[in-house]
Amino acid sequence: MSLCTALGAGAALSLFGSMAGCYRAPGTARDQVIFFSEEKELQFGLSAFREVLRAAPLSDNAEVNELVHRVGRKIAEAANKPEYQWEFAVIQDDKMVNAFALPGGKVAIFTGILKHTKDDAGLATVMGHEVAHALQRHGVERMSRSILDQIAQVAALGAAATGRTNAGAIQGLLGAYGVNVSLPFNRKQESEADEIGLLLMAKAGYDPREAVPFWERMSGCPRQMIEKVCFRSQQAVPEFLSTHPSDLTRINQIEAWLPKALQHYHGPGGGTLPPPPAPYRPTIGPMPEAS
Repeated sequence: MSLCTALGAGAALSLFGSMAGCYRAPGTARDQVIFFSEEKELQFGLSAFREVLRAAPLSDNAEVNELVHRVGRKIAEAANKPEYQWEFAVIQDDKMVNAFALPGGKVAIFTGILKHTKDDAGLATVMGHEVAHALQRHGVERMSRSILDQIAQVAALGAAATGRTNAGAIQGLLGAYGVNVSLPFNRKQESEADEIGLLLMAKAGYDPREAVPFWERMSGCPRQMIEKVCFRSQQAVPEFLSTHPSDLTRINQIEAWLPKALQHYHGPGGGTLPPPPAPYRPTIGPMPEAS
């Protein structure tokens, strides 16, 4: 049972049903519950971006800024959101391996991630992923989910205190999204951003096959070694406890989405999958956390 179905089921859930806005995520048709209008969401994005830029040290490297703006403009065009006022910023922090995109087309890249992106296609992988988060409204979806968690907890406590509990209704609501809702939910958003981001970079003219070596670099492992070496080294944090898919899961998913993405790519070698790479064993380096 989907969360939207649970919200609309039964008199005991009428409060939730009246609050909830149920949507279909663009590109994946996943059920979303969002309590905020797009106008309010754009206000959130602009305010947050201005706050970040006031506090962050911005890069004055002309070459890096030109790179980020060049790739960003192409991803923005592929996103096809004319109502967005796109802005791109480069934050000077070589230790921060991260990037983000806020509603309204506000995108920031930390210089620390550039050692992993390497080139335009690598950066397009990152920017496509982050812009996908904004297009899919993941931020306000997460906020709405948090509100729903709080309401459900208060309702359950109140019902228990008064002894007038509708166990079936409460269990139906909580069971619709599981006990540990935030972790699998965040992983679902991350995978969705990977999938939509792959399409964005392909439409922008960047080879989506380059997403695989980028995520290999982020993991510190080549594709052939992730399962044998790096996967074992990451077992200290099992995937079900992580907010991100494991490196192995992420790359397997991306490879499965490549045929669809390649239909939108018209650059060199467009529309064909690469041959299986020859195995090799480079030195395994440190494994930064993926954004």
